[in-house]
Amino acid sequence: MSWKGVSVLRSFRMANHRSIAEEQELLLMPAWRSDKLVVPVTAIYGANASGKSNVISGLAFMREAVVQSFARWDVDGGIPRKPFRLSATSRTQPSVYVAELVVEGVPYTYGFSVDDGQVLEEWLYSYPEKRRRMLFSRKRGEIRFGTTLGELKPKLEMLEELTRSNSLFLSAAARLNLDPLVPVYRWFQRGWRIRNSMHLKYLAERVNRFLDGSPGNYDRLVALLAAADVGITGVHVEETVNPDRFGARSLELRFEHGVEDELFEAGDESDGTLSWLDLLTVVLGALDEGAVVAVDEIDTSLHPLLTAQLVGLFQDPVANSKNAQLIFTTHNTSLLGTMIGDKVLDRDQIWFVQKNSAGATELYPLTDFKPRQDQNLERRYLGGSYGAVPVLDHQDFVNAVRNR
Repeated sequence: MSWKGVSVLRSFRMANHRSIAEEQELLLMPAWRSDKLVVPVTAIYGANASGKSNVISGLAFMREAVVQSFARWDVDGGIPRKPFRLSATSRTQPSVYVAELVVEGVPYTYGFSVDDGQVLEEWLYSYPEKRRRMLFSRKRGEIRFGTTLGELKPKLEMLEELTRSNSLFLSAAARLNLDPLVPVYRWFQRGWRIRNSMHLKYLAERVNRFLDGSPGNYDRLVALLAAADVGITGVHVEETVNPDRFGARSLELRFEHGVEDELFEAGDESDGTLSWLDLLTVVLGALDEGAVVAVDEIDTSLHPLLTAQLVGLFQDPVANSKNAQLIFTTHNTSLLGTMIGDKVLDRDQIWFVQKNSAGATELYPLTDFKPRQDQNLERRYLGGSYGAVPVLDHQDFVNAVRNR
């Protein structure tokens, strides 16, 4: 299972410049033109508060809408989106989401547009033998079905009646287990992982779940902790009972250190060690299943060399034999240069975000600038050649300190 990650980024960018009708017609056309997989890694750079996290949040919303809108969204609650708030006009404009994916060798384009109250449009197309085939197309309350779904017409008509105006048809279709639609739904459900931030409270549960997933996971996890040179030689998840909370049970992490396997608690470990451990539980699962991982601020508390090694796992065809993909935001400009003996990111894997004069986020690729192979990307980025850096004046900071 693999995802054409650049296509979602393409839809974010186009939504700033075109009407919904124009967007839909263009986004129905696949971004790829060959059987070559689109890049396994996408890095997003930008200043603080430029909107990097909003890109990850947008991906998370799309997944939530597909997986949860029919079963869990409030019947009368509208659409829980977060529109652009710095313009009265933009608050009422629809939000458009599109993904291109490949499931079991078949390319698909799936997308939808919503406002605060309802789903305005929704569509799913497949491309068997490189020819477009409509599975369904929805405009407000009306849904048209393609000829490939002809045998399912009675079920589809019943499902159309059950689909609320504030839920996606694909979300509802999963409840009837309709074979032509299930692969795309399952991809959103199982093939897409979002990591917005690390919460120590839930780390023990995630580690425990990962260790239970496969007999070999313990050895892999400990080996990667050792490879990161954090001094850990073993990991344990222990169940504890809190007598002050009526015997409530919880999971606690313990870490072995040194030749005598001295046990340390999670609170004794550095933020970088815990962040690395948290990322490994997500990354290893994605590499095993060929899933997509979206990580906000991937380099938080991590050394640049360690971040480069993590990115390198997705670039390596041996470690990433199932074509998993990694999308991440970062401030780590050293990834733009050469580390660990080679470049970490190719030019078509680098994107930038910055705010325009209205305060809206714009997303654009490095390839727009057609950089030469011999250019120092890190120096040119920090020098402002590609935008997406903060505009800072040292005197402004001095004046603020002096209250002038």
